[in-house]
Amino acid sequence: MTIRVLLADDHAIVRHGLSRSIQQEEDMEVVGQAGTGLTALEMARELMPNIVLMDISMPDMNGMEATRLILRESPQLKVIALSMHSAKRYVREMFRAGATGYLLKDCHFDELIGAIRMVAEGQTYVSPSISEVVVEDYVRGSLKEEADAFSVLTQREREVLQLMSEGNSTKQIAARLFISPKTVEAHRLRIMHKLDIDNVAQLTKYAIQEGLTTPEP
Repeated sequence: MTIRVLLADDHAIVRHGLSRSIQQEEDMEVVGQAGTGLTALEMARELMPNIVLMDISMPDMNGMEATRLILRESPQLKVIALSMHSAKRYVREMFRAGATGYLLKDCHFDELIGAIRMVAEGQTYVSPSISEVVVEDYVRGSLKEEADAFSVLTQREREVLQLMSEGNSTKQIAARLFISPKTVEAHRLRIMHKLDIDNVAQLTKYAIQEGLTTPEP
């Protein structure tokens, strides 16, 4: 069986490099490339891949939100995180979102290919380079429920917060989310109330800390 792979990463050079390499594998086919989490969601609906190789930090919709929505709609798909982030919060939220694999971007290509095959066969893969950080707690089921963006804010509030932190205006956010500007403002006020933050600069800092977005290079 050919493993159909969708690549989701906001860096085109990364996507193209991975695509060329993965296409060399006889049992794999890259069926699409997405530069944002929202595009990954749309392409997963259209192309129905077996595996989505998902970056975490992407514009418009981060990989954690995209993973959650993709698997809610198509639970038979498998998501592998391929990220530069090794901090526990990122790994934790990707697995909570439903991912069945997590690798760092500095892994060897052979490790990535092996992980894709393992996940396609129904197994879970965690890169050895991060296993000491998270696997013990994960296996024991002893991860503490910490107050974070994913427990405090609703999905829509997280979407609004990410778009706000990326510099979008109220009208731009409304257009992207197909809601009214008044609804965006209402979400903004609720976000500020829940987080006890009263300015956009601090909201942006919070979004970066929680992995909803990344700082400008």
